[in-house]
Amino acid sequence: MKTAVFLLSIVLAELLWGGEAVKFGQLCSGNANNRKRISDTWGQGHYGAPRGSRVHNGLDVACADGAVVYAPFDVKLNGKVIVYTDPKKAAINNGINLSGEGLCFKLFYVKPDSVSGEVKKGQRLGTMLPMQSVYPGITSHIHVQMCNKSDPTKYF
Repeated sequence: MKTAVFLLSIVLAELLWGGEAVKFGQLCSGNANNRKRISDTWGQGHYGAPRGSRVHNGLDVACADGAVVYAPFDVKLNGKVIVYTDPKKAAINNGINLSGEGLCFKLFYVKPDSVSGEVKKGQRLGTMLPMQSVYPGITSHIHVQMCNKSDPTKYF
């Protein structure tokens, strides 16, 4: 039954949206086109990039420390995200779990203004945390991770 409901929701989404994928609107002030973190001394920001013994399960969108972070479309705020267990990374250990447009995703390295409720497209979600204080020289960025850890690239 769950499979049938899931398949029906996919078919309805295709009919309603004309088969076009959802696209994220601007995430960060100063980056209107959601420019991605390409490569720096800390690594690369694409989905699947190597991270030692694991792979990167998200996509990094460039965002300056302290910049305003916006809702990419109308979203529901589904709670706070704790990114790390390492106390040395406490300055950037924050994020938010969101859903909207049929997607569930998380934004890491963001201090959310609120962790519940709803926010309209383009409205402020919070501020970018100080990545340079933990990773000097990295391209500061928002890490976008789908709840199911699938590749978010097609949404950008």
